[in-house]
Amino acid sequence: MTRRIPSLNALRAFEAAGRLGRMTLAAEELHVTHSAISRQVQHLQEVLGVALFEGPKNALRLTEAGRRLLPGLVSAFDQMDMAVRLVADTEDGPLDVSCPGTFTMRWLIPRLYRFQAAHPGIEVRLTASAGPVDFGRDGFDVAIRAGAGPWPGGAEVFHLFAEQIGPVLAPSLMRPARPHLAGVTLLHARTRPRSWPDWCARSGIGIEDGAGATYEHFYFMLEAATAGLGVCIAPWPFVSDDIRAGRLVAPHGFIAGGQDYVALRRQRRHRKSSLFCAWLQHEAHQFDAASR
Repeated sequence: MTRRIPSLNALRAFEAAGRLGRMTLAAEELHVTHSAISRQVQHLQEVLGVALFEGPKNALRLTEAGRRLLPGLVSAFDQMDMAVRLVADTEDGPLDVSCPGTFTMRWLIPRLYRFQAAHPGIEVRLTASAGPVDFGRDGFDVAIRAGAGPWPGGAEVFHLFAEQIGPVLAPSLMRPARPHLAGVTLLHARTRPRSWPDWCARSGIGIEDGAGATYEHFYFMLEAATAGLGVCIAPWPFVSDDIRAGRLVAPHGFIAGGQDYVALRRQRRHRKSSLFCAWLQHEAHQFDAASR
């Protein structure tokens, strides 16, 4: 059966305008003029015989036909983008990286400028996620995760470093006569509800289960600890800069947390992801060596 598909340029112009809500934004994304987007959308409407937008030029909105057409086009262009990136083998263009949010903010982003300086043609696009990795379903090229394995099939695994954890708090909360942090508010994060029990079991140190505060995100909990609101269990990579700067102290040091930080990559090699994973391992090993 012969497919009757309108011009891809016209479909792309409508998809961008419909998704972004404005033709000016579509023009910026596609690097064309506003009038070029308008002409392509008008051409598509003439081919289909229906109006896709309605309302004044400065407040266009999708018609019923436009609302029905848009989701299929968004999905189709996403699939085409993924298909192209799966076979592309260049050192330029976007590289999609999935990474837990706090690790991204506290460890990866402060070092990312070195990768960008070495490879200015690669645009690293970061997505915050700590969920299970499925390269058959997800569109990213590299995933950074912390865990004990086993890691998903269909992924090449690059070990970064073993996790070290310990309690940290602001210097203002430290008291010479305070045994085992007695009386300090224990801070918790919903994303790691067993941090305190696990640390106590591994360290052999008991902590009084007194007043506590729970935060929705791990990053919020770390900020609360830095602000002097209590003590929390934190991985060394997340707090190393704060401890060296004196914003936090770790009275019991750090012990093995039972997890490893790894970079997972699609098994099919391409240069962008190879360069990024090699850089990640180098940075991780440098960090690990400096921490000893």
